[in-house]
Amino acid sequence: MQHKCKITVVRKECYEDLQEQYLKDPKSGPCEMFEVGQEFILERNDERDDFWHMLNGKFCSEAWDCVSRYVYTALQGGSIMKGWTNDEKMMIACCNDGTRPVIFKIERIDEEE
Repeated sequence: MQHKCKITVVRKECYEDLQEQYLKDPKSGPCEMFEVGQEFILERNDERDDFWHMLNGKFCSEAWDCVSRYVYTALQGGSIMKGWTNDEKMMIACCNDGTRPVIFKIERIDEEE
């Protein structure tokens, strides 16, 4: 069985009060890298290794740091979060930007060879 991983942007938050108080640019606004509904399909095989290449620059390095462990587990066919989510092939995670976090849904996709 082959495994892929799908990452979907489910929500973007922006905490203007925190930006106002703590950021050099107090009007930074929401993340500009991602849009709600945006999807990424990752593969890791002999022809393609999206995990190693972080989707060739299509993914923010800070966000990647937060989701990569779940992506790796999915691509290996493992249980992403058994006992925590209602489907062990799925996880909800977010980037660590405290003033404008992006929420991701990470899913393992199983395919017969």
